[in-house]
Formats: sequence, C-alpha cells, structure tokens
Amino acid sequence: MTTNILTADNLVTANGLQKRYQSSAGPVAALEGIDLAIHAGEMVALVGPTGSGKTTLLALLAGLEQPDQGLVTLLGQRLDELNSDRVADLRSQTVGVIYQNYNLFPGFTVRENIGLPLRLMLRPPFDANARADQLLKELEISDLSSRYPNELSGGQQQLVAVARALAANPPLILADEPTANLDSNAARQIVARLRALADSGKHGVILATHDLRTASQADRVLNLRDGRIVKETVLQPGRATRDVLAELA
Repeated sequence: MTTNILTADNLVTANGLQKRYQSSAGPVAALEGIDLAIHAGEMVALVGPTGSGKTTLLALLAGLEQPDQGLVTLLGQRLDELNSDRVADLRSQTVGVIYQNYNLFPGFTVRENIGLPLRLMLRPPFDANARADQLLKELEISDLSSRYPNELSGGQQQLVAVARALAANPPLILADEPTANLDSNAARQIVARLRALADSGKHGVILATHDLRTASQADRVLNLRDGRIVKETVLQPGRATRDVLAELA
C-alpha cells in the first residue's frame, strides 16, 4: 500500500524506498517501496512488529543510511545529490533524533549532553550553554543540570534526550521507540512533549512504537509489515482513546 504524499510544507518525503541487508541466509528485505511525506505541525506514528522496517525507515529519512533504491528529500534537498559531509551538515541543522536507549554520554553532565549538538556545530560554548539552560527550563528539569546520566531515572534520561534532540531547533524530530524502556507515567510525559512539539506548528514528529496507546496520540498511524506500509489511519482529534485503540487494533 502507498500512503498519500502531501504536497504542502513537506519537511521530508520518501519515494520508492527500498533497502536490503545481507545475512548468512542471503539478502533480507528491510523496506520494499515506501512512499511517505511529513510536514510541520503533525505527528506520525510508525507501528508494526520487530523487523517490519520502522528503524530502517527512520535511518533513511535522517540520512544515516542510504537506500538501495528510491529517494529521500529533506527540506527540499535530495539526499542522493549530496556527499556524506553535506548530508551530515544538513542533518545536524534539520533533524533531531531521539533513541530508545537515550545514547547520552556518561562522562558529560545533563547540561553538557544537551548542548553537545551545538558544540559539534562549532557554536560558542556560551550559546550551547544558554540553549541547554533554556531547554532545561522548558522541560522543567533544571534541577538535573549538573547531574550525570547514571544519576537519572529512565524517564529523566529520555527527557534529556528530547532536549538534546531540540538543541539546534530542528524542524524534524525522529523518535525511535522513545517510550519502550519507561514506566507508564514517564511514557505519557514523553509522548505529551512530542505531541506539544507537533502542535506548536514548528516541528514534524515521526514516532516509531510498538505501543498502540502511544500511537493513538498521533495524527496519522502507518502500519508497517515486511517492509511495506500496509495501512494508513488518519486519527480525528477529540475521539475517545478506547475508540482510537479499537480502530488501530
């Protein structure tokens, strides 16, 4: 099934994406002809079993991997027309990635972890620290500023990972199973933050998840199976969660 390609204000589009990996048993198809588009102001959930292609799709949209066939266009720029350095530069300015396992640097404080993307962009330390302090305040975790990752709960670490993903104020946020290791309260907090980012109209959010309750907070849900989008569900705001879950089941 091919999902609708939106035409206005697209942050990222994918056309005919295919990706295969080599295994001991031969080539394995991770993606088979994916078409999609994401625009600012929406949150899109990718759901499907392990091995359905969710993580691979996020990696291709971010330019972390290259498709075997097909095109990714990020903020109007075809990634296949750029060399690896230019793709990395574009990604650093336009994409924030939130990982399931947080990927925080253990030797850095929370403040330093959040400001790291700006430091890697060669922004002055003052700018990086000021932006980190702003995000700490917005996410209501200023009291964690001088702590290290091993001193935080899973939910706190993921909030720091969200802040780090926002450091460069990227328009596109990619979140790979961001609630998988969290308790229900922490998971709701993270999803609420992602929902608020989309609702601001300044960001588009793509969220990969196994959890239908998490997916129910999105505007659209794309079901992946065997590397293909087999179903797209557009969710209407204001519907009862139980009704949405029944539609997604």
